[in-house]
Amino acid sequence: MANPDAKDVVGGSGLAVDTKTYVIGPEDILFIRVWREAEFTSQYGVRPDGKITVPLIKDVQASGLTPDKLGENLTQQLGEYLNKPEITVSVIQVNSKKFFITGEVNRPGQFPLVTPITIFDAISGAGGFHDFANRKDILVIRGDQRLHFNYDQYVNQKGKGKKGKGNDNFWIENGDHIVIK
Repeated sequence: MANPDAKDVVGGSGLAVDTKTYVIGPEDILFIRVWREAEFTSQYGVRPDGKITVPLIKDVQASGLTPDKLGENLTQQLGEYLNKPEITVSVIQVNSKKFFITGEVNRPGQFPLVTPITIFDAISGAGGFHDFANRKDILVIRGDQRLHFNYDQYVNQKGKGKKGKGNDNFWIENGDHIVIK
């Protein structure tokens, strides 16, 4: 059974995934450890259909489940073939949840959305702005929505309660594109 207190380290990024709350998605890379059963202990890539293939039990739904819940499911299914299997599921690489930053930042690109992050922190994670970046009108493209963020106003008004004028430090969502001109 999965360790309920486990926090899994993701790749080399040093970010932790909470095995109770993180929801596995397509293209995530999992490490499944079955104690004393080397044939089952391995890395498993979640396919685009949301499933992984495990020896003996074949295709198992992984997408949409937490690592703890997947561990419980695997324990139940492998329990038909193995005597009391002890299973730990770890997320070693998050590929299913990401956001993008383009434009006038020091490190533009794709970033994993491992834990909740605000736009302010996302910009910091991209190494901050280039010298002539427009810090007053940052565009976030979220599907059909266009959100605006005024970095300078947020920094100057932080804690003063002025909200609703493009300076709200909102949460980044999966698939967001942050454009800094």
